[in-house]
Amino acid sequence: MHKGEGEMEREAYFDNAKLLLIFLVVFGHVIQPFTIDSPGVNTLYMWIYTFHMPAFIFLAGFFAKGSGNKEYIVKLAKKLLVPYIIFQLIYTSYYFLIGKSGFQADVFYPHWSLWFLLSLFCWHLLLSIFKRIPAPIGIALSVVIGIVVGYFGEIGHQFSLSRTFVFFPFFLIGYWVTKDHVFWLKRKSVKIISVMTMVVVAVAIYLAPELNTGWLLASKSYGDLGLPEYGGLARFLVYATSSLMAISVLAWIPLKQFQWTKLGQRTLYVYLLHGFIVQYFRKEELFYVNGIFDLLGLAAISVAIVFLLSSKPVQGISQPFIECKASIMRKYVSSVK
Repeated sequence: MHKGEGEMEREAYFDNAKLLLIFLVVFGHVIQPFTIDSPGVNTLYMWIYTFHMPAFIFLAGFFAKGSGNKEYIVKLAKKLLVPYIIFQLIYTSYYFLIGKSGFQADVFYPHWSLWFLLSLFCWHLLLSIFKRIPAPIGIALSVVIGIVVGYFGEIGHQFSLSRTFVFFPFFLIGYWVTKDHVFWLKRKSVKIISVMTMVVVAVAIYLAPELNTGWLLASKSYGDLGLPEYGGLARFLVYATSSLMAISVLAWIPLKQFQWTKLGQRTLYVYLLHGFIVQYFRKEELFYVNGIFDLLGLAAISVAIVFLLSSKPVQGISQPFIECKASIMRKYVSSVK
């Protein structure tokens, strides 16, 4: 194999990973209303949530190698905080229009999945400090902080503070990891162990369906989750489970370049826009799950949402709101002329 082909495979791997994870984000949100009445759906939902955001955040950290200087932070603020404010206002208006109850306009109380933009900006700020600390010490310290914040009820959903601290270890690990480390996961022995891990975690979740999803969402204190004293131990176990699950799933990401692989470069569009579709589905109660075929149908709809929101037309229309520029639209107008 030529060196260029190997490099292309490596790049395709990361786009494939991001595409799978954004599908799971959408699919998880689509099936969430049906977790209460179906132990099977609840198991699948919880299983997905053990790894999909930790893995996504790990990849975000992996691609944060240039983080640090003031110019980079200013550029990042424009890239993340401006879209956050824009979409916070848009979602507030949208919730009002569709009659969704409990909507609010507090700009620092993130709607839907907008918390990720706030946290991503904060992770880069934290990284400017933590990258000066030796990797093992910094990662251990970030885990300790992630565990300790759970004891403070004041640290919650507002400003996305709880999730920022709890998920930061995955971002920091991603920063320190190299491509060689990532592709070590492609070993046959790792793949075999990963299958066993994924099955064991699925069975454990099924046998303990009373597990509060708040442990995986990371936005509540231990008191709110019902374990004010031993919450730290529970969070440590969640860290361990999420790490093993993220490793297990990433081990199976294909290296091959597919026709749809490039869509993995447009995951931010899917992430920010899919809430409009999913919230409408929920409000109108358009779907139900009475069996495996219904679940497969929702998976197909989730795939369709990902492809739709990754498409060039949608990207062109929404680019001014997401990237604060209109290069796609200008290019289209120029080609028409």
